[in-house]
Amino acid sequence: MSFKKTWNKKYGKSEIFTKENSACRKVEMDMLRLADGESKGYREKNKEYALVILGGKCTVTGDGFEFKDAGKRENVFDGAATCIYIPANRKFTVTARGEVSVAVCKSPSEKEFEPAIINPEDVIIKNLGKPGWEREAHFILDERVNANMLYIGEAFVKGGQWASYPPHKHDDDNMPTEAATEEIYYYEFKKPQGFGVQRVYTKEGDIDETYIVKSGDFVEIPKGYHPFHAAPGYDNYYLWIMAGEDRGFFMTTDEEHKWLND
Repeated sequence: MSFKKTWNKKYGKSEIFTKENSACRKVEMDMLRLADGESKGYREKNKEYALVILGGKCTVTGDGFEFKDAGKRENVFDGAATCIYIPANRKFTVTARGEVSVAVCKSPSEKEFEPAIINPEDVIIKNLGKPGWEREAHFILDERVNANMLYIGEAFVKGGQWASYPPHKHDDDNMPTEAATEEIYYYEFKKPQGFGVQRVYTKEGDIDETYIVKSGDFVEIPKGYHPFHAAPGYDNYYLWIMAGEDRGFFMTTDEEHKWLND
């Protein structure tokens, strides 16, 4: 099974990762691209949702809530994200206000938390790493919002830099050191010909995959280490969606590369 998938950015709903086509069990993902006035409804049972607005505006209405004209950026390189969290068993509808693109992230849940909106001014921004692996990290749906499994952010990587580096993993249930958490990356590049390299591998060697990724591509990470490199000259954005019972950054570094953290 290839862990890489591609969104062709067609209008409507595109089901990218489902339980039928994915190695992940804790996270699924759709992409929405809607023209002005178009709507898409959801009513799946026992799933929580996070709607990350990639660009444009939309109104999200559901049982007992309405978030009007959400979204403040034209594209992923135009500032911090807006995200709407919707708890389990609340049907809802997304309606475009102008053209809009939305990443629809889903995880199993029967817990009925409160719907919430995370606006760009709520996003926590940190500069992480060292020369060679520096990136700007945006924490969006994190511990400040009650959720069952979803934990979401974005990264901005300058061309020539590594991210998710030194290689780390989060697939062993060994809290508080490491959590069993699945993840999906979605990539965009500032230039249309931009590209990067995503590796996914395990110490045991049962997974050892390397993918060339471009705008519109995804790589799922059911387990293992997952370093990423943006090709020189091509600034990168990626959305990361983590899902697990222990929400947060509980991870361990590849022992062979641990010295880089010193």
